[in-house]
Amino acid sequence: QLNASDDRGIDIVRGPILSFASTRTIFKKGFKLVILDEADAMTQDAQNALRRVIEKFTENTRFCLICNYLSKIIPALQSRCTRFRFGPLTPELMVPRLQHVIQEEGVDVTEDGMKALVTLSSGDMRRALNILQSTSMAFGKVTEENVYTCTGHPLKSDIANILDWMLNQDFSTAYRKITELKALKGLALQDILTEIHLFVHRGGDRLWLWMILERLDLPLALTQCFLLSTVDFPPSIRMQLLIKLADIEYRLAAGTSEKIQLSSLIAAFQVTRDLVVAEA
Repeated sequence: QLNASDDRGIDIVRGPILSFASTRTIFKKGFKLVILDEADAMTQDAQNALRRVIEKFTENTRFCLICNYLSKIIPALQSRCTRFRFGPLTPELMVPRLQHVIQEEGVDVTEDGMKALVTLSSGDMRRALNILQSTSMAFGKVTEENVYTCTGHPLKSDIANILDWMLNQDFSTAYRKITELKALKGLALQDILTEIHLFVHRGGDRLWLWMILERLDLPLALTQCFLLSTVDFPPSIRMQLLIKLADIEYRLAAGTSEKIQLSSLIAAFQVTRDLVVAEA
């Protein structure tokens, strides 16, 4: 078994791998197994040399190539292998295993903390266990707020406040309050943008939005309009807002100023608010 920390150039393929694959086991049945982790980091020459080794010693040796990017494996090797793709794990698969670890380790985890673990890990079991361990060591109890704080992810209450300010306050007040919150909590605009995009794209949670809207001094018709828009934004308004969010994310990735892009984000939501009021 060779992983990314080992030298896996052409010399290793022609040396240890070749000598291991070419010898048979005398007193044992079955196949020898060669596992190459992160095989996409191997050089082109090494992969070409490995092709011949796989062909020649198929009777007594099996090869397992593990990689992240299939495009970095040469076609000649791909044609000699059976491909298995592994996607992110579903919550139904993650939760029982997390519960087993929690029970064995005696960790205090709340129900909302478990949901936060599954949500933030995005199907990555290793990341879920790392977050669980870090939160348990830092706070003792794994709750939703502690999980979000430990990972540096914006809390739902923070996103609720940001949406509240963008929808209800004037531009200068919203900008000042969001800037203060970013500095206080150490939030990145990229993370805020991701959470807000989920709210716009998927519609968000109705009860959560109602908690925001009931604090706003808005007409009842406008409140109802926003609640309806969580399921189905007026197409023109939703398209304009999503285009604006995409532009802001692109500019952030290009290394532009967060202050200017924050102004753009607030402006996009305030324009959307005015459009919703006009249509209502």
